Amino acid sequence: MTESTLDFLAAQLADSETAWSIGSFGAIAEFMRDADEPVKVGSDKKAISALTTKGGLRIAAQPQLRPFASESLTTQSWSQRIALCLPEEIAVMHQRTELAELGPDEESLRDEDRGAILFDIGLGTMQVDACVRTGDPEVIAALRRHTGKSVFATDSGAMGVILHANPHRVFMSRLGRVEVFQPIPPPGGKSPDGPHTHVLPKLLAHHRTHAATEPVPSGWIPCAHLYPQHPARDGLGRSRPFQVNSHAKFQNLLMRYGDPDSVALKRRVIYLVVAGHGPVGAAIADDRLSRTSVRIALRQLRETETSSGALAAWLAAYERSDLAQSDLAENVDPMEAAH
Repeated sequence: MTESTLDFLAAQLADSETAWSIGSFGAIAEFMRDADEPVKVGSDKKAISALTTKGGLRIAAQPQLRPFASESLTTQSWSQRIALCLPEEIAVMHQRTELAELGPDEESLRDEDRGAILFDIGLGTMQVDACVRTGDPEVIAALRRHTGKSVFATDSGAMGVILHANPHRVFMSRLGRVEVFQPIPPPGGKSPDGPHTHVLPKLLAHHRTHAATEPVPSGWIPCAHLYPQHPARDGLGRSRPFQVNSHAKFQNLLMRYGDPDSVALKRRVIYLVVAGHGPVGAAIADDRLSRTSVRIALRQLRETETSSGALAAWLAAYERSDLAQSDLAENVDPMEAAH
Protein backbone atom coordinates (compact mmCIF):
# COMPACT_ATOMS: atom_id res chain seq x y z
CA MET A 1 0.00 0.00 0.00
CA THR A 2 1.45 3.36 -0.98
CA GLU A 3 1.08 6.41 1.20
CA SER A 4 -1.26 7.90 -1.40
CA THR A 5 -3.55 4.84 -1.13
CA LEU A 6 -3.70 5.16 2.65
CA ASP A 7 -4.42 8.88 2.27
CA PHE A 8 -7.23 8.02 -0.14
CA LEU A 9 -8.72 5.54 2.34
CA ALA A 10 -8.42 8.05 5.18
CA ALA A 11 -10.30 10.63 3.09
CA GLN A 12 -13.05 8.10 2.38
CA LEU A 13 -13.29 7.22 6.07
CA ALA A 14 -13.73 10.89 6.94
CA ASP A 15 -16.76 11.03 4.61
CA SER A 16 -19.91 9.96 6.48
CA GLU A 17 -21.56 9.06 3.15
CA THR A 18 -19.09 6.21 2.58
CA ALA A 19 -20.04 2.78 3.94
CA TRP A 20 -17.61 -0.07 4.58
CA SER A 21 -17.72 -3.83 4.94
CA ILE A 22 -15.59 -6.83 5.76
CA GLY A 23 -16.98 -10.21 4.84
CA SER A 24 -17.52 -12.85 2.23
CA PHE A 25 -20.41 -13.96 0.04
CA GLY A 26 -23.15 -14.66 2.59
CA ALA A 27 -21.46 -13.28 5.71
CA ILE A 28 -20.80 -9.59 6.04
CA ALA A 29 -20.21 -6.95 8.70
CA GLU A 30 -21.05 -3.40 7.65
CA PHE A 31 -19.90 -0.10 9.12
CA MET A 32 -21.61 3.19 8.42
CA ARG A 33 -22.50 6.31 10.37
CA ASP A 34 -24.76 9.36 10.21
CA ALA A 35 -23.33 12.75 9.30
CA ASP A 36 -24.15 14.17 12.75
CA GLU A 37 -23.11 11.06 14.70
CA PRO A 38 -20.16 11.46 17.09
CA VAL A 39 -17.17 9.51 15.77
CA LYS A 40 -13.54 9.07 16.72
CA VAL A 41 -11.45 8.85 13.55
CA GLY A 42 -7.81 7.85 13.63
CA SER A 43 -5.15 7.75 10.91
CA ASP A 44 -1.41 7.10 10.89
CA LYS A 45 1.08 5.22 8.71
CA LYS A 46 -0.07 1.86 10.09
CA ALA A 47 -3.87 2.02 9.93
CA ILE A 48 -7.04 4.07 9.69
CA SER A 49 -9.93 3.63 12.11
CA ALA A 50 -13.34 4.96 13.05
CA LEU A 51 -15.30 4.29 16.22
CA THR A 52 -18.84 5.21 17.25
CA THR A 53 -21.08 3.98 20.06
CA LYS A 54 -22.61 1.49 17.59
CA GLY A 55 -19.47 -0.07 16.13
CA GLY A 56 -16.11 0.52 14.56
CA LEU A 57 -13.72 -0.17 11.71
CA ARG A 58 -9.97 -0.56 11.33
CA ILE A 59 -8.12 -0.97 8.02
CA ALA A 60 -4.41 -1.71 8.35
CA ALA A 61 -1.70 -0.70 5.89
CA GLN A 62 -0.72 -3.68 3.74
CA PRO A 63 2.08 -3.28 1.17
CA GLN A 64 0.26 -5.41 -1.40
CA LEU A 65 -3.22 -3.91 -1.03
CA ARG A 66 -4.83 -3.15 -4.38
CA PRO A 67 -8.02 -1.06 -4.60
CA PHE A 68 -10.29 -2.13 -7.45
CA ALA A 69 -13.34 -0.05 -8.38
CA SER A 70 -16.30 -1.55 -10.20
CA GLU A 71 -20.00 -1.22 -10.97
CA SER A 72 -22.67 -3.92 -11.36
CA LEU A 73 -26.22 -4.03 -12.65
CA THR A 74 -29.14 -4.17 -10.27
CA THR A 75 -32.73 -4.82 -11.30
CA GLN A 76 -33.45 -1.16 -12.09
CA SER A 77 -30.21 0.68 -11.45
CA TRP A 78 -26.57 -0.12 -10.72
CA SER A 79 -24.33 -0.60 -7.70
CA GLN A 80 -20.79 0.63 -7.14
CA ARG A 81 -17.97 -0.20 -4.79
CA ILE A 82 -14.22 -0.34 -4.31
CA ALA A 83 -12.85 -3.73 -3.33
CA LEU A 84 -9.71 -3.65 -1.20
CA CYS A 85 -7.90 -6.71 -2.49
CA LEU A 86 -4.91 -8.80 -1.49
CA PRO A 87 -3.20 -11.59 -3.43
CA GLU A 88 -4.95 -14.90 -2.75
CA GLU A 89 -1.98 -16.42 -0.92
CA ILE A 90 -1.97 -13.50 1.54
CA ALA A 91 -5.74 -13.11 1.91
CA VAL A 92 -6.48 -16.56 3.35
CA MET A 93 -7.71 -16.63 6.95
CA HIS A 94 -8.26 -19.66 9.22
CA GLN A 95 -11.35 -21.13 7.50
CA ARG A 96 -12.60 -22.80 10.68
CA THR A 97 -15.83 -24.76 10.25
CA GLU A 98 -16.67 -25.27 13.94
CA LEU A 99 -17.22 -22.94 16.88
CA ALA A 100 -13.79 -22.24 18.40
CA GLU A 101 -12.66 -20.19 21.38
CA LEU A 102 -9.82 -17.80 20.46
CA GLY A 103 -9.12 -16.16 23.82
CA PRO A 104 -9.07 -12.48 24.83
CA ASP A 105 -9.45 -9.95 22.03
CA GLU A 106 -6.14 -8.10 22.35
CA GLU A 107 -6.76 -6.16 19.11
CA SER A 108 -10.17 -4.70 20.04
CA LEU A 109 -10.93 -1.16 18.98
CA ARG A 110 -11.86 -0.13 22.53
CA ASP A 111 -9.65 -0.68 25.57
CA GLU A 112 -12.57 -1.94 27.66
CA ASP A 113 -13.13 -4.87 25.28
CA ARG A 114 -9.58 -6.27 25.46
CA GLY A 115 -10.40 -8.79 28.18
CA ALA A 116 -13.52 -10.10 26.44
CA ILE A 117 -13.35 -13.54 24.81
CA LEU A 118 -13.52 -14.09 21.05
CA PHE A 119 -15.26 -17.10 19.54
CA ASP A 120 -14.92 -17.88 15.84
CA ILE A 121 -18.37 -19.08 14.80
CA GLY A 122 -16.82 -21.30 12.14
CA LEU A 123 -18.36 -20.24 8.84
CA GLY A 124 -15.45 -21.61 6.81
CA THR A 125 -15.12 -18.47 4.71
CA MET A 126 -11.82 -18.01 2.96
CA GLN A 127 -10.90 -14.40 3.66
CA VAL A 128 -12.77 -13.57 6.87
CA ASP A 129 -13.00 -14.97 10.39
CA ALA A 130 -16.53 -14.24 11.60
CA CYS A 131 -16.47 -14.01 15.39
CA VAL A 132 -18.52 -13.02 18.41
CA ARG A 133 -17.06 -11.43 21.54
CA THR A 134 -18.35 -11.38 25.09
CA GLY A 135 -17.15 -10.68 28.60
CA ASP A 136 -20.20 -12.24 30.25
CA PRO A 137 -19.08 -15.36 32.19
CA GLU A 138 -22.42 -17.11 31.70
CA VAL A 139 -22.39 -16.54 27.94
CA ILE A 140 -18.74 -17.62 27.74
CA ALA A 141 -19.57 -20.83 29.61
CA ALA A 142 -22.60 -21.48 27.40
CA LEU A 143 -20.59 -21.03 24.20
CA ARG A 144 -17.78 -23.22 25.50
CA ARG A 145 -20.26 -26.09 25.78
CA HIS A 146 -20.79 -25.94 22.01
CA THR A 147 -17.21 -25.55 20.77
CA GLY A 148 -16.06 -28.18 18.31
CA LYS A 149 -19.42 -28.28 16.51
CA SER A 150 -20.83 -26.40 13.55
CA VAL A 151 -23.17 -23.64 14.72
CA PHE A 152 -25.62 -24.96 12.09
CA ALA A 153 -25.60 -28.53 13.44
CA THR A 154 -28.93 -29.74 14.79
CA ASP A 155 -27.35 -30.64 18.14
CA SER A 156 -25.65 -27.27 18.57
CA GLY A 157 -27.31 -24.59 20.66
CA ALA A 158 -24.61 -22.01 19.93
CA MET A 159 -26.72 -19.90 17.58
CA GLY A 160 -29.50 -19.74 20.15
CA VAL A 161 -27.01 -18.55 22.78
CA ILE A 162 -25.70 -15.89 20.38
CA LEU A 163 -29.14 -14.64 19.36
CA HIS A 164 -30.26 -14.40 22.99
CA ALA A 165 -27.06 -12.82 24.40
CA ASN A 166 -26.34 -10.33 21.58
CA PRO A 167 -22.55 -10.43 21.91
CA HIS A 168 -20.42 -8.07 19.86
CA ARG A 169 -19.76 -9.30 16.34
CA VAL A 170 -16.18 -9.01 15.14
CA PHE A 171 -15.38 -9.80 11.50
CA MET A 172 -11.65 -9.89 10.71
CA SER A 173 -9.64 -10.13 7.50
CA ARG A 174 -5.97 -9.61 6.70
CA LEU A 175 -6.82 -5.94 6.17
CA GLY A 176 -8.50 -5.27 9.49
CA ARG A 177 -11.82 -5.65 11.24
CA VAL A 178 -15.37 -4.41 11.67
CA GLU A 179 -16.87 -4.52 15.17
CA VAL A 180 -20.63 -4.28 15.74
CA PHE A 181 -22.01 -3.40 19.17
CA GLN A 182 -25.69 -3.16 18.22
CA PRO A 183 -28.22 -5.95 18.95
CA ILE A 184 -28.92 -8.72 16.48
CA PRO A 185 -32.44 -8.32 15.08
CA PRO A 186 -34.92 -11.17 15.72
CA PRO A 187 -35.73 -13.58 12.87
CA GLY A 188 -37.59 -11.62 10.24
CA GLY A 189 -36.69 -8.34 11.94
CA LYS A 190 -35.08 -5.31 10.36
CA SER A 191 -31.38 -4.63 10.81
CA PRO A 192 -30.68 -1.50 12.85
CA ASP A 193 -29.41 1.65 11.20
CA GLY A 194 -25.65 1.87 11.42
CA PRO A 195 -23.20 -1.01 11.88
CA HIS A 196 -24.72 -4.50 11.61
CA THR A 197 -24.00 -8.00 10.35
CA HIS A 198 -25.68 -10.60 8.16
CA VAL A 199 -25.07 -14.35 8.06
CA LEU A 200 -26.98 -16.05 5.25
CA PRO A 201 -26.44 -19.83 5.09
CA LYS A 202 -27.96 -20.21 1.61
CA LEU A 203 -25.39 -17.82 0.16
CA LEU A 204 -22.54 -19.28 2.23
CA ALA A 205 -23.28 -22.63 0.61
CA HIS A 206 -21.94 -21.26 -2.69
CA HIS A 207 -18.46 -20.98 -1.13
CA ARG A 208 -17.66 -17.78 -3.00
CA THR A 209 -15.35 -15.02 -1.87
CA HIS A 210 -17.48 -12.39 -3.62
CA ALA A 211 -20.45 -12.02 -5.94
CA ALA A 212 -20.14 -13.94 -9.22
CA THR A 213 -20.34 -10.79 -11.32
CA GLU A 214 -18.15 -8.50 -9.24
CA PRO A 215 -15.18 -8.21 -11.63
CA VAL A 216 -12.29 -8.72 -9.22
CA PRO A 217 -8.98 -9.40 -11.04
CA SER A 218 -7.91 -13.04 -11.15
CA GLY A 219 -5.69 -14.04 -8.25
CA TRP A 220 -6.91 -11.22 -6.01
CA ILE A 221 -9.37 -11.54 -3.12
CA PRO A 222 -11.54 -8.69 -1.73
CA CYS A 223 -10.69 -8.45 1.98
CA ALA A 224 -12.78 -5.32 2.57
CA HIS A 225 -15.04 -3.03 0.57
CA LEU A 226 -15.89 0.63 0.65
CA TYR A 227 -19.03 2.08 -0.91
CA PRO A 228 -18.80 5.78 -1.81
CA GLN A 229 -22.00 7.81 -2.00
CA HIS A 230 -24.27 6.48 -4.74
CA PRO A 231 -25.62 9.24 -7.01
CA ALA A 232 -29.15 7.84 -7.27
CA ARG A 233 -29.70 6.16 -3.88
CA ASP A 234 -29.27 7.15 -0.26
CA GLY A 235 -27.51 5.06 2.37
CA LEU A 236 -30.66 2.97 2.93
CA GLY A 237 -31.02 2.17 -0.76
CA ARG A 238 -33.91 4.56 -1.37
CA SER A 239 -34.13 6.50 -4.64
CA ARG A 240 -33.27 10.20 -4.53
CA PRO A 241 -32.62 13.03 -7.01
CA PHE A 242 -29.53 12.31 -9.06
CA GLN A 243 -26.35 13.69 -7.48
CA VAL A 244 -24.17 14.83 -10.37
CA ASN A 245 -21.13 15.59 -8.23
CA SER A 246 -21.04 12.22 -6.48
CA HIS A 247 -21.49 10.49 -9.84
CA ALA A 248 -18.53 12.38 -11.29
CA LYS A 249 -16.40 11.51 -8.26
CA PHE A 250 -16.99 7.79 -8.61
CA GLN A 251 -16.38 7.86 -12.36
CA ASN A 252 -13.00 9.42 -11.58
CA LEU A 253 -12.33 6.59 -9.11
CA LEU A 254 -13.24 4.08 -11.82
CA MET A 255 -10.66 5.63 -14.12
CA ARG A 256 -8.08 5.47 -11.34
CA TYR A 257 -8.83 2.05 -9.85
CA GLY A 258 -11.15 0.27 -12.31
CA ASP A 259 -10.77 -2.04 -15.28
CA PRO A 260 -9.39 0.06 -18.18
CA ASP A 261 -11.29 -1.87 -20.86
CA SER A 262 -14.65 -1.42 -19.11
CA VAL A 263 -13.96 2.27 -18.55
CA ALA A 264 -12.98 2.74 -22.19
CA LEU A 265 -16.13 0.97 -23.41
CA LYS A 266 -18.36 3.10 -21.20
CA ARG A 267 -16.70 6.29 -22.43
CA ARG A 268 -17.12 5.17 -26.04
CA VAL A 269 -20.83 4.46 -25.55
CA ILE A 270 -21.35 7.81 -23.85
CA TYR A 271 -19.61 9.56 -26.74
CA LEU A 272 -21.75 7.76 -29.35
CA VAL A 273 -25.03 8.47 -27.56
CA VAL A 274 -24.28 12.14 -26.92
CA ALA A 275 -23.15 12.52 -30.54
CA GLY A 276 -26.47 11.09 -31.72
CA HIS A 277 -25.24 7.76 -33.08
CA GLY A 278 -27.40 4.67 -32.65
CA PRO A 279 -26.25 1.18 -31.62
CA VAL A 280 -26.31 -0.24 -35.17
CA GLY A 281 -22.77 -0.60 -36.44
CA ALA A 282 -21.19 0.22 -33.08
CA ALA A 283 -19.24 -3.07 -33.17
CA ILE A 284 -19.53 -3.88 -29.45
CA ALA A 285 -18.64 -7.39 -28.31
CA ASP A 286 -21.64 -9.55 -27.46
CA ASP A 287 -20.51 -10.93 -24.09
CA ARG A 288 -21.88 -10.41 -20.59
CA LEU A 289 -19.15 -8.07 -19.37
CA SER A 290 -19.44 -5.81 -22.43
CA ARG A 291 -23.24 -5.76 -22.27
CA THR A 292 -23.06 -4.95 -18.55
CA SER A 293 -20.72 -2.01 -19.18
CA VAL A 294 -22.99 -0.70 -21.94
CA ARG A 295 -26.16 -1.05 -19.87
CA ILE A 296 -24.61 0.73 -16.89
CA ALA A 297 -23.49 3.57 -19.17
CA LEU A 298 -27.00 3.83 -20.61
CA ARG A 299 -28.68 3.85 -17.19
CA GLN A 300 -26.35 6.63 -16.09
CA LEU A 301 -27.01 8.54 -19.31
CA ARG A 302 -30.74 8.16 -18.63
CA GLU A 303 -30.13 10.29 -15.53
CA THR A 304 -27.97 12.91 -17.24
CA GLU A 305 -28.89 13.02 -20.96
CA THR A 306 -32.68 12.83 -20.98
CA SER A 307 -32.90 14.90 -24.18
CA SER A 308 -30.76 12.54 -26.27
CA GLY A 309 -32.67 11.13 -29.22
CA ALA A 310 -30.22 8.25 -29.65
CA LEU A 311 -30.56 7.06 -26.06
CA ALA A 312 -33.98 5.49 -26.66
CA ALA A 313 -32.58 3.34 -29.48
CA TRP A 314 -29.69 2.15 -27.32
CA LEU A 315 -32.02 1.34 -24.42
CA ALA A 316 -34.32 -0.61 -26.72
CA ALA A 317 -31.36 -2.64 -27.97
CA TYR A 318 -29.71 -3.34 -24.62
CA GLU A 319 -32.56 -3.44 -22.09
CA ARG A 320 -34.47 -6.24 -23.82
CA SER A 321 -35.91 -8.69 -21.31
CA ASP A 322 -33.91 -11.65 -22.65
CA LEU A 323 -30.61 -9.78 -22.26
CA ALA A 324 -31.67 -8.39 -18.90
CA GLN A 325 -32.33 -11.83 -17.44
CA SER A 326 -29.03 -13.16 -18.80
CA ASP A 327 -26.92 -10.31 -17.47
CA LEU A 328 -28.58 -10.28 -14.04
CA ALA A 329 -28.21 -14.02 -13.45
CA GLU A 330 -26.27 -14.55 -10.21
CA ASN A 331 -25.63 -10.81 -10.14
CA VAL A 332 -25.69 -10.19 -6.40
CA ASP A 333 -23.80 -7.31 -4.86
CA PRO A 334 -22.07 -8.24 -1.56
CA MET A 335 -24.05 -5.69 0.44
CA GLU A 336 -27.31 -6.09 -1.45
CA ALA A 337 -27.18 -9.87 -0.99
CA ALA A 338 -27.39 -9.34 2.75
CA HIS A 339 -30.56 -7.25 2.67
